[in-house]
Amino acid sequence: MKKNPFQINRLILLPLILSAAFYFSAVSVWGQEQGKGSFSNPIFPGFFPDPGIYAVGEDFYLVNSTFSFFPGVPVFHSKDLVHWRQLGHILDRPEQMDVEGLGISEGIFAPTIQYHDGVFYMLTTLVGKGGNFVVTATDPEGPWSKPIWLPAVRGIDPSLFFDDDGNSYIIYNGDAPNNRPLYSGHRTIRIIGFDLETQKTVGEDRVLVNGGVNIDEKPVWIEGPHIFKTRGYYYLCAAEGGTSVNHSQVIFRTRDLNEDFVPYEDNPILTQRHLDPNRPNPISATGHANLIETKNGEWWAVFLATRPYDTEDHYNIGRETFLAPVKWTDDDWPIINPDYEEVQYQYPRPDLPAHTFEDHFPLSGNFTISDDFDKEKLADYWFFIRVPTSKWHRIEDKKLTFQVRPETVFGTSNPSFIGRRQQHNKGQAKLEMSFNARNPKEKAGLLLFQNETHHLFLCVSQNEAGNAVVQVLKANGEKEYEIMAAQELDGAQDQVTLKVDFDMPAYRFAIKQNEDWLPLYDFKEGEYLSTRVAGGFVGVTMGPYASSSGNTSSNTASFYNFTYTGED
Repeated sequence: MKKNPFQINRLILLPLILSAAFYFSAVSVWGQEQGKGSFSNPIFPGFFPDPGIYAVGEDFYLVNSTFSFFPGVPVFHSKDLVHWRQLGHILDRPEQMDVEGLGISEGIFAPTIQYHDGVFYMLTTLVGKGGNFVVTATDPEGPWSKPIWLPAVRGIDPSLFFDDDGNSYIIYNGDAPNNRPLYSGHRTIRIIGFDLETQKTVGEDRVLVNGGVNIDEKPVWIEGPHIFKTRGYYYLCAAEGGTSVNHSQVIFRTRDLNEDFVPYEDNPILTQRHLDPNRPNPISATGHANLIETKNGEWWAVFLATRPYDTEDHYNIGRETFLAPVKWTDDDWPIINPDYEEVQYQYPRPDLPAHTFEDHFPLSGNFTISDDFDKEKLADYWFFIRVPTSKWHRIEDKKLTFQVRPETVFGTSNPSFIGRRQQHNKGQAKLEMSFNARNPKEKAGLLLFQNETHHLFLCVSQNEAGNAVVQVLKANGEKEYEIMAAQELDGAQDQVTLKVDFDMPAYRFAIKQNEDWLPLYDFKEGEYLSTRVAGGFVGVTMGPYASSSGNTSSNTASFYNFTYTGED
């Protein structure tokens, strides 16, 4: 593999590699210390994949994939690329996002956000239904329009490019030429005209990249394309190699958009696939990058990456958003993470004034968030599995109440569940609740959800003898639960607190009764919740859940507090 011109000698790099453990432990400086000379990666820990970013003057806006979770596509704002606040969600109304019947890793893929002449554009793909669409707004906080479908864009990962001659284009991942792939994973990058006034595509599409950097080497899954113009060139930046450990970022350029794009001879400009999986505290699967220039002329890249906790590439919290510097070679090629082989947990901050946001929940760093459900609406860190079609939850008198409905998280509809991301490898979640099950089918409690077939449920229910019981349940892949542990409750105890402590693959469950914590079960096989085992594109989410397991019910469950603590 060719070295990038900014890579340094491995002997020089060795002390940096050995100090990775320090960097990993140093993520305690996240959040509070992000403005003091350096920042820590990931800037968005947990399930925040496929970042798309755009600069509007001194402001930066970023979006991420949300698949079949609703609301869809969180939108974030920053002035320094380090401190961020969530403005809300772009797809926050049911008519914008139909994911009923889809698996959790279908739905909204790889959104991009862009701005031109007073209008914000978000393009994305609804995988499993509909295909590609665009929504617009004059304010990134919304409201955003209904989807405008783009039937001529036959593929995934669309993004816009506004040329300085007034023409606009959509670039996307498309089929192999003539829909005849030469090998598995053979894709193309295509371009098609786009009329901003009618918001319709114009003319026929054409292929910009066939297969990847070198089709003779059978490159797979060229995707996530972006075009930007600088230094007299049009640059096409895209991911290659698939979104797992072989993920990479590659770059092409041309002086004329009607001519062929030429690949950089030292591609990829970012990857970790060649590194030893035994290295301490690895950052892996880097790619799906988006390059951005600041007002001071610095270049930076946001991209997704993972933090596996062992050499088998197990990670439970999903693909995360990282930030790294970009430098340009003497012959005008951009290189991401130019001074190192390994992506770093810390870099010097961008040369921008530090800008923090008051009264906003933390998005990174070591933090605790405690929600007493004392606001009229749910906080922006909560989301549903698919789109609610009825009002089954309410917030009043400082409690969140769920109807106990037949829908379950095994299915492909909308269950009585709200979740937030597990954003740390180490931490704790606690849920204060009350629930009186009327039969063994009724269950309510704290769910740890990776997908329909892989999840854990710490719940209050009823056993066959009719007594109140707390259970630790594991989905067995057959739409049934295996009971890992069970403990009868004091019948006079109405309110209980459920707790899970997590540490890499280990999840330890406990319940609090009468001020005493009772350990229930140590689930040491947490690889079960990893993407490597469970499959898909999401990460663990956790929160209150209630179900009558397919039966009708008029029961309710009440939740008084949810507290999440992350301590990486």
